Amino acid sequence: MDERPHLPEVCDYEETDYEAFWRAGRTYEDLAERIALRALLPPRGRRLVEIGAGFGRLADLYEGYAEIYLLDYARRQLEAAQRRWGHDPRFRFVVADLYRLPFMPSRFDAVVMVRVIHHVQDVPGALREIRAVLRPGGTFVLEFANKRNLKAILRYFLGRQSWSPFDPEPVAFAPLHFDFHPAWMRTRLAEAGFRIREERAVSQFRHPWLKRWIPARWLARLDGMVQRVGALWNLTPSVFLRLETAPGAPPEPAAEGLWRCPLCRQPAVEEERAVVCPGGHRWPREGSFYVMRPR
Repeated sequence: MDERPHLPEVCDYEETDYEAFWRAGRTYEDLAERIALRALLPPRGRRLVEIGAGFGRLADLYEGYAEIYLLDYARRQLEAAQRRWGHDPRFRFVVADLYRLPFMPSRFDAVVMVRVIHHVQDVPGALREIRAVLRPGGTFVLEFANKRNLKAILRYFLGRQSWSPFDPEPVAFAPLHFDFHPAWMRTRLAEAGFRIREERAVSQFRHPWLKRWIPARWLARLDGMVQRVGALWNLTPSVFLRLETAPGAPPEPAAEGLWRCPLCRQPAVEEERAVVCPGGHRWPREGSFYVMRPR
């Protein structure tokens, strides 16, 4: 009998050269996102997980954390991350599914998710998983692709785009590629038990002409100067949020340990070569590399 859960479809980057994507003229976007993340993420804490960490592009920003978990669905991406960061004993690399995070509740001080939720089919389900693993009072830094951006508004009024950027419902502009209206995203976050502490509008100068003629560092510096002001109207293609758990968060669970089986959802124990649960499920482990994907 197949006991693996029926989960929403995922966008798998297993065969994607994501490092090449970032090398191809995206220095400005990388720098602007770093400015936002550095401003929103608490500089230090005990334990942090980045969901959809890919090859570890942003991992140098987590130096104030004692334990750092880079999680991705694509094993090949995390193998690249391990080559970059495996020398640092604070890092763990976890192949896992966002819809079945392999962690016990309330175990993380901080969660980071950048350029991921625009691939997420079931946003409420994903947010519930993240809310569960974040400790009371913890921080969740989320980036989402903004449907109501200036380029989309202009294209809509010029008749070059059929969907309205003002419609609050998400738009799928390609398979498993979604843009979200800020109001819709705020509602989903509130339903999941998050409250917004700060917003930043990012990549305000994402235009080929500007990127061609103005050095990326200058553009990013200017972007950083206006990110907080730009959040008043959010017309950029990317929005960053610093979120906290809402009042009434559950207390710390009595069970000890970090791991939870992604299949039976029972507490699991880390052994030398595997993470094992009472139900008999074994999830391979090789040093700092864990494979805990339930499909």
